[in-house]
Amino acid sequence: MKIQIIGGSGAGKSTLAQYISEKEKIKWIDTDQYLWKDDTFTENHPIEKRLDMYQKDMESFSSYAVSVSIDSWYPQGFCSRELLVFLSLDDTIRLKRLRDRERQRENRNKSWWLDENREYTNDFLEWCKTYYTATDKSSAGTFAQHAYLMKISKSPVLKLDSSQPVEKLYDETMKEYKKYYPQR
Repeated sequence: MKIQIIGGSGAGKSTLAQYISEKEKIKWIDTDQYLWKDDTFTENHPIEKRLDMYQKDMESFSSYAVSVSIDSWYPQGFCSRELLVFLSLDDTIRLKRLRDRERQRENRNKSWWLDENREYTNDFLEWCKTYYTATDKSSAGTFAQHAYLMKISKSPVLKLDSSQPVEKLYDETMKEYKKYYPQR
């Protein structure tokens, strides 16, 4: 089983991938581990290190649920996936989730200010607001990139509204997966 989950920041990709991994007893690959050196999310691994970590995972695990894409720095990544899941979520809900997560992480390394709606924000949250407005398909983590990935996907694509409970998202994902791979 090789499932990749994409969508905007805060849509629930990691939550669903981790849930699938636990239920199916397969590896959860969080691609943030490839990109960031630690959980402060301030310093990237060099591309060579990311590629090394990716290769080790591909050699070590025949089944996985992966959250996010590595397309911007390794377009061939996860090309052997069997199902691509796209999670969408109303932007108001998505941005509230992200604000709450940023506050919970107490991101001391980020400066905060009030935006035009008198909501606290930071550079990351401002970038997240551009998810649907960015138009360059090579811009990582944008709808433009995700739409392109879905368009060129050789694997089946499942689109889900991630405002549903994770159990329902899991059920829908497994139903779709078994449609294409009934013996697994």
